[in-house]
Formats: sequence, C-alpha cells, structure tokens
Amino acid sequence: MLKRKRWIFAILAILPTLAVFAYVRLYPIADTLRLSLFKWDILSKNKPFVGLANFRELMGDHLFIDALVNTTIIAFGVLILTIPMALIIAALIFHRTRSRMAGFYETAIFIPHVVSLVPAAMAWKWIFDARLGPLNALLTFFGIPAQSWLFDPVLSVICIIVLCSWQALGYAVLIYIVGFKNLPVSLYEAAKLDGASGPQSFWHLSIPMLKPITLYVSVVTLVSGFNVYAQAFVLASDAQGAPGRQVRVLVLDMLENSFRNYRVGYAASEAVVLLVIVLALTLIQFSMLRERGKA
Repeated sequence: MLKRKRWIFAILAILPTLAVFAYVRLYPIADTLRLSLFKWDILSKNKPFVGLANFRELMGDHLFIDALVNTTIIAFGVLILTIPMALIIAALIFHRTRSRMAGFYETAIFIPHVVSLVPAAMAWKWIFDARLGPLNALLTFFGIPAQSWLFDPVLSVICIIVLCSWQALGYAVLIYIVGFKNLPVSLYEAAKLDGASGPQSFWHLSIPMLKPITLYVSVVTLVSGFNVYAQAFVLASDAQGAPGRQVRVLVLDMLENSFRNYRVGYAASEAVVLLVIVLALTLIQFSMLRERGKA
C-alpha cells in the first residue's frame, strides 16, 4: 500500500512538468505534422487537405534542395571540425593545467558559446570582409591573394562552418572535461606502469571510455548544425547587402515560405523533413555507439 501511494505521489508530482512539456514541445510538433498535410495559405480562407502533395513538391523545388544540401554540409562540417578539436583541447586543459589557470581556460573557451549570435556573426563578418578584414590582410602579408570570403558560394559555406564551430567548441570542451574528471585514474596509472605513453593512453583509454560523452556532444552539435540560421542570415550577404542570400539554409527557407510567401503548410512540410533527418541521424549515432560497445 505504501509503495502504491509513493507511485501515485510521484506521478502527480511530475504531471505539471509533463503537461508543460507536452504543450511546449509535443503539441507544436503534432500541429506541424498536421499543417504539412494542408495547403495552408495565410491569405486564403480555404485551406484544403492535400495529403502528401507538399512533400512531393519539395522534391522538385531547387531552392529547397539547395537549402538541404547547404545545411547538411554545414552540419557535418561543424561536427567533423568540433568533435576532434574539443576532445584534444579538453585533454590538454585537464592534463596540463591542473592548477588555478584551469578555470580561466575553461571560462575563456566557453565565452563564445554564450555570446549572442548576431553580434558574433557581425564580428566574424568584419574578419572575413574582402576589403577591410584582417584575414585577407594576413593572407596578403604572406603573399597569398585575398579572397572574397562572403561572396563565393563555397567559401561562404566554409565561413559559416568556422563560425558555428567556434561557437559550439566551448560547450563541447566543457562536457569533455567533465568526462575526463570522471575517468578512473587507476587505469592510467596501470597503463603508465606497463610503459604506455600519454598519446597511447589517450587513444586506447580516454577515447573508448568517453564514447557516451562523444555521442551526446555529437548529437547536440549535429542538431544545432541543422538548425543554423542567424549565422547564414547575418554572415553571408550578397553584393547589395541583403542578408542570407548567398547561402540558403533550411530554416531560412522555411521562414521565407511562411512569412514572405505565406505558404505555412509548405513550410511545415520542410520542418517535418528536417525533423525526420535529425531523428534518423540521432538514431544512427545511438546504434553505432551500441554496436561499438558490443564489439
């Protein structure tokens, strides 16, 4: 009887939180799924059910395809650049700076993550500026031709990847440092007695034991990469200064279809595609970690 009362109390205690979560998270997802099946035009009273017509139209929309390709490249570029750098920097901070300076380094590396996106993008836009930017000044100093970083389609994507990685790096480093602090010291001492060097211990002990941390950081980094918007909107501009025209990303395409073209149902179908992609990639990452754990 006492056990049953505890269960009832626990369920009643978490019900308000579950209700808020369902309203804030689950309801918008369900409503987006519903809208994607309608031709939902803000300016029209008639909003007919069209089934999967919006999704079929997406497959032939070159703007959506371009946005999907650019977003995928940016997301995986940020993932590939951030994870190894974060792991190495976290190892250096943890093993080399076990002193008062460790807190300073952790704070310094985390600052870009909490800086507002728009001011950060404006600062990097100045760095990448073709005429006045310090990056081109540095290149010309070494005899390398200046580049039009923000006006070339390929270089613009690279610039966005660099900016997103710079912002994501601090969070990943701190998570890895927490992981390092929870690793058993006895294993490293045993490896050292067996003649293992620092790099060998890092490769054969640290990396395998940090797989759960790597999974979490990878999922968070990949999801944030697929949701990139402000960086592309501010950083990548065309010659006339219109933001976001040089590099088209999924979130920007959704916003334009919703609030400029008033095609809410069509934009909802894009959001559903983005949800499916992120969910599929997350499940793949979990399955890869499970298979490696069994091996």
